[in-house]
Amino acid sequence: MRIRIDLSYDGTGFHGWAAQPGLRTVQGELESALAMILRQDVALTVAGRTDAGVHAAGQCAHLDVAPAAWEALPGRSSRTPGEALVAKVNAITARGAGGAPGYTDVIVGDARAVPQDFDARFSALWRRYSYRIADGVGAWDPRRRDVLWLDYPLDVDAMNRAAQGLLGEHDFLSFCKPREGASTVRTLLELGFERTGGMVVGYAKADAFCHSQVRTLMGTLIEVGRGARDEGWPAARLKEAVRNGEVVVAAPHPLTLEEIGYPAPELYGQQATLTRRYRG
Repeated sequence: MRIRIDLSYDGTGFHGWAAQPGLRTVQGELESALAMILRQDVALTVAGRTDAGVHAAGQCAHLDVAPAAWEALPGRSSRTPGEALVAKVNAITARGAGGAPGYTDVIVGDARAVPQDFDARFSALWRRYSYRIADGVGAWDPRRRDVLWLDYPLDVDAMNRAAQGLLGEHDFLSFCKPREGASTVRTLLELGFERTGGMVVGYAKADAFCHSQVRTLMGTLIEVGRGARDEGWPAARLKEAVRNGEVVVAAPHPLTLEEIGYPAPELYGQQATLTRRYRG
């Protein structure tokens, strides 16, 4: 059976999503907990692999389980298998976080059976990220670990004008860390900034993002907002399609994966096929 899990996490205590020997990662924590509960090896496929320090409010992953293991989860309780899995995983990850009962830095909010052609990564239509910035000492809050502190104001209007030239389908090589054999062509659907709640919140939505793309987009536009670069610079960087010393990568801790969009269930397989095509 294929199981979809929806989860969130505070990335501060993790070395990113992907499992790494000897390091605490989100994937490592969850696969360990799930293997203990299901009594089988578990391999998670995730919608968006986040870097070290990056948070998620709306992450999604899938795994395959034996039907008998799934049906056995509730035991004698009246809970559904999904409810039982959520409760058991969260109890284990709370201990893994070293916190008191009731605290964990990774939370599974939902688990349910889905069609076999659902793929958390390839069936996704889009991903949406946010990036929080406090551009002035008056907005700094030591309780917030997901905000970039700047001691100068940003010109949000200039940043938004500069962002317009990056929308659409392009080769984002200038804004990505390329992986061998992988395309850097993506379709950027939304990109901009707004002042809300006393801070500047950046947002980016695309069909997918390549490695470090969101942080590079944010770092580039912050350069415009602080007056270090003109409004045409980001579009010029895009046209150059080269990763060189001009790259500006923003800090990871203000970045949050907010939401992932999926099509109707009957279109999961079709979308996965479309996503897998190579765009050169």
